[in-house]
Amino acid sequence: MSDQFPSSGMELTHILVVTELERSVRFYRDVLGAELVREYGGSSAVFSFAGAWLLLVTGGGPTPDKPDVEFVSVEDPSRVSHAMTIRVPDCAAAYETLRSRGAGFLTPPVTYDWEVRAFFRDPDGHLFEISESRSPD
Repeated sequence: MSDQFPSSGMELTHILVVTELERSVRFYRDVLGAELVREYGGSSAVFSFAGAWLLLVTGGGPTPDKPDVEFVSVEDPSRVSHAMTIRVPDCAAAYETLRSRGAGFLTPPVTYDWEVRAFFRDPDGHLFEISESRSPD
């Protein structure tokens, strides 16, 4: 047994709690373009996306391995404690592609000295950002 952590063979999975699994599967597959890897019993789905794993789960109460934890969906989308950024080579192009697939953006892309970015939400209110790095002039 190795004392190293992290070690080779490890992967990180982001867990997102959703209210309607079928609706979320459609969004992540058809709008975001994530690859659906597997589904479990109508309560969870695993996606591979841009080198990361996304696990969508419906809410649930405590279990023996997390006795004081309840998985709940986003309560107030205007208050964020977790967001994901997708680095893209061309923010305007990614914006148009995602928008044409049904993504609802908060605003069109906004340009800053260091990046161009735009934010959108999944059907449950989880916040995503597309971001294009810029070189300072």
